[in-house]
Formats: sequence, structure tokens, C-alpha cells
Amino acid sequence: MLHEKLECYRRAVKLAEELSKEGARWPRGLGYLYDQLRRAIASVVLNTAEGNARRSVTERRRFFEIARASAVEVSACIDLATSFGAMPPLAANSVKARLTEISKMLWALIR
Repeated sequence: MLHEKLECYRRAVKLAEELSKEGARWPRGLGYLYDQLRRAIASVVLNTAEGNARRSVTERRRFFEIARASAVEVSACIDLATSFGAMPPLAANSVKARLTEISKMLWALIR
């Protein structure tokens, strides 16, 4: 499929896998945040794929913009997890750096 050739898609899928494992270790009381994190990273992956399948430039942009906004939501989830003590700051910084790279790649697809 076409979307599988996108580097940002492949990186987002890999990050989703890693975040799923990380979030599964969070305390039970943060289950709501883990669910939100999973939805947000899934949105990055799914909107990237769907946007790449669209022929219209306007539609492609719309889906890639949604994917970028979802990456920001993932970042906010990571901030909360860190502030609640569920994720070490070093690990959070690594995830956020990768999100920034994915976001930059999506931005390049929008323009």
C-alpha cells in the first residue's frame, strides 16, 4: 500500500507499538490517560494513511493536519504521564523528540 512507503507512517507505527508497551506499565489509576494516548497515536497512524490515499490536495492536507494535531495530543499525554510520575522524564523527552520528527514529516506533506 502507498502509505506504507511513508517514513512518517512507519515511524508512527513503531512509536505506537512502543507507547503501547510503556503505557501498559502505568498505574491502574491512569488507565484513562493510557486509553487517550492509544487513541491519539492511532489517530496519527490512521489519518496519515488515509490522507496519503486521497487524491485531492485539500483532502490530503486535512488528514495530514489531523494527524499532526493528534501528535500534539500524544505529546500532551506524555507530559501528563511524566507529571503524574508514570513516565521518566528521559523517556518522555525521547518520545517527544520522535513526535517532533514525525510532525515535521507530516508538515512537509501538507505543504
